Amino acid sequence: MPTLVLLRHGQSTWNAENLFTGWYDCDLSELGEEEAREGGRLLAADALAIDTVHTSLQTRAIRTAELALRELDRLWVPVRRHWRLNERHYGDLQGKNKRETAEKYGDEQLHQWRRGYATPPPPLAADDERHPRHDRRYASIPADQLPASECLKDVVERMLPYWHDAIAPELLAGQTVLVAAHGNSLRALVKHLKQISDDDIPELEIPTGVPWVFEVADGDPCRVVGERWLGDPAAVAARAEAVKNQSRR
Repeated sequence: MPTLVLLRHGQSTWNAENLFTGWYDCDLSELGEEEAREGGRLLAADALAIDTVHTSLQTRAIRTAELALRELDRLWVPVRRHWRLNERHYGDLQGKNKRETAEKYGDEQLHQWRRGYATPPPPLAADDERHPRHDRRYASIPADQLPASECLKDVVERMLPYWHDAIAPELLAGQTVLVAAHGNSLRALVKHLKQISDDDIPELEIPTGVPWVFEVADGDPCRVVGERWLGDPAAVAARAEAVKNQSRR
């Protein structure tokens, strides 16, 4: 049966400092590295033989995939990387502390920026060094496609072409596909896959380093016939709660 495995990258160094990360390319923390390995061990225990892998262009997702695949002894499987799987761009919030931002703007405004489906944070100016047009890994992408800020609605729209062109065809071929990406790019994919409403999607929390397995119908990768989290349910819930509480004062 075609199988899609979603794996949010392990804790990053900026996650550890409670900073808005977005498109900033920080690495995994030591805890994040262990979370990635544990994700691989859970996949191995479940006997999931990954056929292909997709990641973003960001180091924390790339290394999460590599560490997980090493635990599976499947470093040899094909890996594709694409900017459309990048984390949501947090605009001018990028690099700022989440709790300090809550103290400055208020919990409600911060909640709208973090979880509002169609509310992007303040954008970056084109000459801001944090703008992706100044990053060489995006040099081949038309400037008008590079975000200065994004809401989740924007992430859904930029992610879907990659889903249709790259991931869905592999599921149609009956493969087991691992997508190692980010909280918001995975949230966007799950919104499409499960047809979650705009009002309900802000409540979806995806814990770091925990494989989320979807079995999809033969011939229809958008029809989920089964899903499960791997690992101890209490540990999964605790990680999801930790993600939820990042910006609380």
